[in-house]
Amino acid sequence: MHNTLCNCIFIIKNMLFLAVFTMSVPVSAKEGMCLAPALKSREADMKAMGLKIPIDKIYNKSGTGLNNAVVLFGKGCTGEIISSRGLVLTNHHCGYSPVQGLSNPAHDYFANGFWAASASEEIPCPGLTVTIVRRMENVTGKILKGLSDTVHNAWRDSLIAARIINLEKEYRQITKLDASVKPYYYGNQYWVSLTETFRDIRLVGFPPNSIGNFGGDVENWAWPRHTGDFSMFRIYADSNNKPAGYSKNNKAYTPKDFFVINAGGYKEGDFTMVYGFPGTTQEYISSAELKHIFSISDPVRIEARTKKLEIWDKHMNSSRDIFLKYTSKRAGVANGWKKWQGELRGLELNHVMEKKEAYEKDFQLWAAKNNTLPYAGDLLTKIKNNASLIDSVIMLDEYTKETVLGIELIQQSAYLERILQCFRAGLSKQALQDTLKKTLAGLKPLFKNYDAPTDKDLFQNLLPLFFRDCSAWIPSYYQKRFTKHEGNFAEWADAVYKKSFMANEDKLTSFADTAQLADSTFILSDPGWKLFTAINELRKEKVAPQLSAYYKEQHYLDRLYMKSQMTKDKHKTFYPDANLTLRLTYGKIQGMDPEGPETYSYQTNIDQLMAHENPDVDMFKVPQKLKELYTQKDYGSWAVKGTVPLAFIASTHTTGGNSGSPVLNAKGQLIGTNFDRPWEGTMSDLYYDPRLCRNISLDIRYTLFIVEKFGNAGWLLDEMKIVK
Repeated sequence: MHNTLCNCIFIIKNMLFLAVFTMSVPVSAKEGMCLAPALKSREADMKAMGLKIPIDKIYNKSGTGLNNAVVLFGKGCTGEIISSRGLVLTNHHCGYSPVQGLSNPAHDYFANGFWAASASEEIPCPGLTVTIVRRMENVTGKILKGLSDTVHNAWRDSLIAARIINLEKEYRQITKLDASVKPYYYGNQYWVSLTETFRDIRLVGFPPNSIGNFGGDVENWAWPRHTGDFSMFRIYADSNNKPAGYSKNNKAYTPKDFFVINAGGYKEGDFTMVYGFPGTTQEYISSAELKHIFSISDPVRIEARTKKLEIWDKHMNSSRDIFLKYTSKRAGVANGWKKWQGELRGLELNHVMEKKEAYEKDFQLWAAKNNTLPYAGDLLTKIKNNASLIDSVIMLDEYTKETVLGIELIQQSAYLERILQCFRAGLSKQALQDTLKKTLAGLKPLFKNYDAPTDKDLFQNLLPLFFRDCSAWIPSYYQKRFTKHEGNFAEWADAVYKKSFMANEDKLTSFADTAQLADSTFILSDPGWKLFTAINELRKEKVAPQLSAYYKEQHYLDRLYMKSQMTKDKHKTFYPDANLTLRLTYGKIQGMDPEGPETYSYQTNIDQLMAHENPDVDMFKVPQKLKELYTQKDYGSWAVKGTVPLAFIASTHTTGGNSGSPVLNAKGQLIGTNFDRPWEGTMSDLYYDPRLCRNISLDIRYTLFIVEKFGNAGWLLDEMKIVK
């Protein structure tokens, strides 16, 4: 009830704000996520805006730039090295998954936080990696040599794939670094990233959720923010300072560079940069492709996840054990859920579809007169025709992923197919049991964070959405079970969760311990396996072939359309869409409405945090120790005019993947950690509007205050280089 009320108030407030905002804010935002090696082309503009260091300090061919202090954290976040001993700062929500793997009721790091009192107390995080880009090189000529733009067949794709494999191998042999070649501008350019990936990463500091996730869903994708969204880890390396798997003999990594921390603050209008690994943008797609997102994908995802979050919240609020099992999963689901709502809102308010269509009319006029690219004239017609044929399949695919495969028992029953393969391998009885035990070991993490009654509730609430809107595609097995249970999804759920191995780890383990060669019949009759197999066959036979054909054709058309746009607007500065490779974006510290009410200024502080405290609502509870520090004004050296700066907002262009990115001042010094965007501006993944595009960052002074005063981990500050 509280969540619903808060979200309604939030939406109304932002609608009123936007009406004022769009009429009054002076614009100084800068569109673009620049490739690090291409920064030289932006140097004049960056210096005009306030940059005070040479571009070569940020990135250079010799590999001695600040890129050595930026890390790809895990598989989809950014972090920054902030000490000579490999200390990494990133977001709290980026640390959620590894910390969940370390947490249990006896060590509830989400409720209590974690602070190592010394290096010996730092906790290894199995599976967590950080990757550092040493340098990048343009290899377009080597990949596309001799290939015409309009060649469109499997031979071209196979040749490019082979060239990429061979080139990566060549770079690895010569440089002794990892090498990854990726396409840019829809395959009109290719760059190689030369990297090192470290595999021994240890948890150092993690605030409790009451700090790191303060405000919950209500403040997520919103400004103002009061969330202490940070966590700290450390990179360990072998005796040669090289990447290695975990070993007690490993030493703290000595980085080639690390960020100097500037605790002197900033003011509105100051130049700022964000360095990191933005994940995905689609700035140059056609109106036909945008329609898929606007009219199909986002609405389906929002509806399904609204129901899923409602169910999860009910069960998580009833049990701390269930909360710990689902908190990381919930954070991921909720993040997309709210982001897509803001994306739709921003697209509507900006009339982006109409703007795309207007641009395309202008493009057609240009194409009709253009002689250099004869294929440009009918590109948009082909794109529109190709897109129109796939609408129903995209809807089916989204519903399948969000509803049917959003049910963990069905999704995880894919493991039963692996178990079935063990029976089909013709093993002896003992070999079969040994193999099954090894296979089940991989299921331990899944069951650790799984609650069957919660998932059962999802089953009976999500499947009705699939049956309602995908009636023409319902697999026959689903239809038969639906008929058998007379349309009663609760009764159907009872039958499934009572019998399926995937609802009971003990039952599955017992089966594996005593399995006979003929016992494959138990898997074949498992309702979870049948549900997974039926939907998987539908996807393989009906969905995947059509989507594959569509995306293959669309990739070809988008490549030509991208080249045509760059030819048409040759004086425009194009930047490649984000693809989780190293980028830098820049702008200025700038509030959402600097001439309006204080709540929309460019900075928040601890006083405003305390004004939002509500001990009766979990997401607005403040830890007792933080309240005591606030009451006593015990802020140490992090006080500014009687308070502690908490978060700030700037006009840099960011997206998913930039979570945890270092936010730098004009001297390249760390002033904060990027963690969010206001929801009105999340449409910047598809369309950039300088009036709305903002990034939200945690002030480094609040981070240091929490580490020293709340976490009693002042020893960490001793290894940092802090200036004012």
